[in-house]
Amino acid sequence: MSEDIILATDDLTKEFAGFVAVNGVTLRVKRGSIHALIGPNGAGKTTCFNLLTKFLQPTRGKITFNGNDITGLAPADIAQLGLVRSFQISAVFPHLTLRENVRVALQRKRGGSFDFWRSKNVLSEFDDRAMSLLEGVGLKQYSHLTAVELPYGRKRALELATTIALDPEMLLLDEPTAGMGHEDIDRVAALIKSVSANRTVLMVEHNLNVVATLSDTITVLTRGRVLAEGDYKTVSNHPEVKEAYMGVGHA
Repeated sequence: MSEDIILATDDLTKEFAGFVAVNGVTLRVKRGSIHALIGPNGAGKTTCFNLLTKFLQPTRGKITFNGNDITGLAPADIAQLGLVRSFQISAVFPHLTLRENVRVALQRKRGGSFDFWRSKNVLSEFDDRAMSLLEGVGLKQYSHLTAVELPYGRKRALELATTIALDPEMLLLDEPTAGMGHEDIDRVAALIKSVSANRTVLMVEHNLNVVATLSDTITVLTRGRVLAEGDYKTVSNHPEVKEAYMGVGHA
């Protein structure tokens, strides 16, 4: 390949009892880009995302990351390779403080889990880095609060901080602005743009304003197949994309 592709799929297919949810999807995600996966309800976006993050195994097809076949690996294995999913259920510990949440992620990255017996110097290093990460997502002043005390948008920012603490090479974001008001959407979109500076991002996202603002490349799915791909102008002017979104008020 002439282009620098970090994540690729070939003929990715998933069948459930005869129903084909994802049908022969070929995807190429360029290193350093923000790539969005969109489509109307029932298009197969979530199933495709679950295949990429190994929460489901494909019926057939191949997934490669950095040129390595990861089709048969478990979610924990791909996380170790630097491919990390964020914004999933139970992404943070609700009754730990924000600083403690980020520190747990930093300890996981180091290879420990809850290594409270480590020296004060080592834990201090975790604390300093945790505070730096919280500052990066605008949460430093709330570091003493427990996660359960945060409003929804700021909880998403905390999830982003804990994900970045794992130092991923590629972020997979599962509907990062779902259920948010305009202010939170703008804040989280700006954070995604900021953290993508040295990383690749693949996201499933319903908010097409966010997609238009952030994405370098957009893949549109419908009925489990790739309908169109390109930048926002290209896909939004595609006649079949317009038809697929008819009645949604976008594209």
